[in-house]
Amino acid sequence: MRVQHLLALVTCGSLSFQPAFAAEKTSIDKGEGSVDIVAWPGYIERGDTKKDFDWVTDFEKKTGCKVNVKTAGTSDEMVALMNEGGFDLVTASGDASLRLIAGKKVAPINTKLIKSWNSIDPRLQKAPWHTVNGEHYGVPYQWGSNVLMYRSDVFKEAPNSWAVVFQETTLPDGKSNKGRVQAFDGPIYIADAALYLMTHKPELGIKDPYELTEAQYKAALELLRGQRKIVQRYWHDPMVQIDDFTNEGVVASSSWPFQVNLLNSQKKPVASTVPKEGATGWADTTMMHVDAKHPNCAYMWMEHSIDPKVQGDLAAWFGSVPSVLAACKGNALLTDDGCKTNGAGNFEKIHFWRTPVAKCSTQSAGCVPYYRWVSDYIAVLGGR
Repeated sequence: MRVQHLLALVTCGSLSFQPAFAAEKTSIDKGEGSVDIVAWPGYIERGDTKKDFDWVTDFEKKTGCKVNVKTAGTSDEMVALMNEGGFDLVTASGDASLRLIAGKKVAPINTKLIKSWNSIDPRLQKAPWHTVNGEHYGVPYQWGSNVLMYRSDVFKEAPNSWAVVFQETTLPDGKSNKGRVQAFDGPIYIADAALYLMTHKPELGIKDPYELTEAQYKAALELLRGQRKIVQRYWHDPMVQIDDFTNEGVVASSSWPFQVNLLNSQKKPVASTVPKEGATGWADTTMMHVDAKHPNCAYMWMEHSIDPKVQGDLAAWFGSVPSVLAACKGNALLTDDGCKTNGAGNFEKIHFWRTPVAKCSTQSAGCVPYYRWVSDYIAVLGGR
């Protein structure tokens, strides 16, 4: 856990949306020679991990813009990096995007300069996590659900509940799950606990895992404090989690389809499922820093990012769903069944990440804001 990054965010009590003061671009000129991007691991590939997955090399040849990538393991790390500056773009999830807009760290996007804008899934074009007061602050990239990854040599059948990572229990191999499960290293994981409680403690009256009253929030924290006793590691680095499932005896955890795909490519006995309680998820947006040093290359990359071939290849690699529906057909890596396999039909079932705020729609008395989630999750990880 990068505590220093999180503590910097604790003082953010509420979100107030005022437009950024950067002048809107009206044309794309010659590229500046490079573009610096903060991205989730696995989101921007140049064939280094597997040669078939490369959507950087051709872009660099065509535009002359060298792509430099800084990976971040949590949304809080992304916000901290964008606050520090020095980056042009970020692939932000919904629990970061609104904070970046409210903090005036990202600029409105002139969609007229994104020639392929109308090819984007209409459900995403005006999504509330990147559209404020009618202004678009980014280009939709990919979306998907967080999954329960498990060792199929331990679970002969897919676990039907998140209970295997939240409660101490005996697994099908006759051994306890203590020290063999993981949880996500980020305050937004409190929503996963709340989602679990929606099914298992309906008397709490949780209607939205991101909109919690004091009592509901307290119950979620108690569940997480109990979980801490059985967790082997709080993960944020996909490669470390892959090693833990391979070499450290970990058998179940919240995860991304990316890790599942990589482990499957290595012929490891790993599978994934979305349990009966449902899942949280992410819909990510490529957003431009208000002080981007390479805005022309940034706009070129945003257009490139929604090319159907790029979208399909990325979806095949990460296990996500394209923001451009045309990518779901005719891609050799994704195949015509790939979007269905990756959960394209689950859009309405996913509780997409977003920043919790005090003024919420489902609770008349108000909700616990995100700065509390940050400080309290640090306390949970510290055993408090």
